[in-house]
Amino acid sequence: MTQHLTVGERVAYYRHRRGMPQDVLAGLVGRTADWLGKAENNRIELDRLSVIRSLAHALDVAVADLIGEPTLLEWSRDSGRSTVPALRAALMDYRQLTPLLGRQSAQEERPTLAALQSDVEEVWEAYQASRFGFATRQLPLVLADSLSAARAARGSDRDEAYSLLALTYQGAAMVLGKLGESELAWIAADRGLAAAQQSENPVVVGSLFRSVTHCLLSTGRYESAVDLVRDAAGYLEPGLAEGSPAYLSVYGTLFLTGAMAAARAEDRGSTRQFLAEAESTAQRLGQDANHMWTAFGPTNVAIHRVATAGELGDVQVAVDLGPQVDTSGLPVERQVRHALEVARALSAWNRTDEAMEMVLAAEELAPEQVRHHYMGRELVLGWLRGTRGRPARPIADLAERLQVMRAG
Repeated sequence: MTQHLTVGERVAYYRHRRGMPQDVLAGLVGRTADWLGKAENNRIELDRLSVIRSLAHALDVAVADLIGEPTLLEWSRDSGRSTVPALRAALMDYRQLTPLLGRQSAQEERPTLAALQSDVEEVWEAYQASRFGFATRQLPLVLADSLSAARAARGSDRDEAYSLLALTYQGAAMVLGKLGESELAWIAADRGLAAAQQSENPVVVGSLFRSVTHCLLSTGRYESAVDLVRDAAGYLEPGLAEGSPAYLSVYGTLFLTGAMAAARAEDRGSTRQFLAEAESTAQRLGQDANHMWTAFGPTNVAIHRVATAGELGDVQVAVDLGPQVDTSGLPVERQVRHALEVARALSAWNRTDEAMEMVLAAEELAPEQVRHHYMGRELVLGWLRGTRGRPARPIADLAERLQVMRAG
């Protein structure tokens, strides 16, 4: 219903639904009625999640309600005609709850662990290439195979099988998070962490802590996410002295996620602390890498410096630093996420042409990611609302592709 509304327009929509005057809502979030009126009429951009979270709390709605998530995953050659509902059905299959309810024949053919490893890698590679439709189509099948393998494995194969099951659930959580399906992502991350503990592999456990933190972020529980990062870091710290590159990557990436949580909680001290810890770990790793699909290294730390500056409202910092970061060596998902952050900062500085060029380039790399990230949709809607008369053809075409439109 609110698909074609900006965040400010959604605030107005839900405020009217609650029967709440502007001055009352403004007072609840420590702002003036004039500020709220400008926000609702798109004269002030609501692009900081800390502010959006405050408004959502005051209106008793989810953050996702105000940023327009989830969005429909369009059918494509990659996805076929079986998308999120099929993955939802797989995650809500009661037979996943306990092996006591499974009906598995001893003669049932199961994939080898080597074949399963290849399937899990394919899902993660699709995620990092921003091919969310393909990953969503594959995940129900890989989940079924991973569960079967984990329940049947014995001896030395058991830990590997549970590691693969955990990483399959994590892949599902990451993809669902990109699609705005926060509740389903939480189910996947929760089950993934349980499987990771069964694997007794601290690298896999640390990796799943990251996904749980992402889920807390997507539901506006920023302080809880910060606390989880501190607790998870404490769990991993004893192994740091002899940590492998994968171990260091998981540890460092956890702090990057924590830095985003701290920034959204407007906790500048923790943001600086987490970024410093991540930078120290990246220096120890020595170069950009992609162990455990983290894309961790000095460049990812730089990306998060820009992103956290944007979340804290330090637009000038984001504008100055963002264009200097060369992301070409990172996975597509990271490149596009950074491009959206920089475009947001440029747009806030009224450098709309440069911002639009960045969004168009990002869309060429990863159309699904740009369409499903609230930041891409919000930027285009803002440009449409700010145009008098007919919008320029590039903006109009982009809006059509992103399935957003002008009011009226």
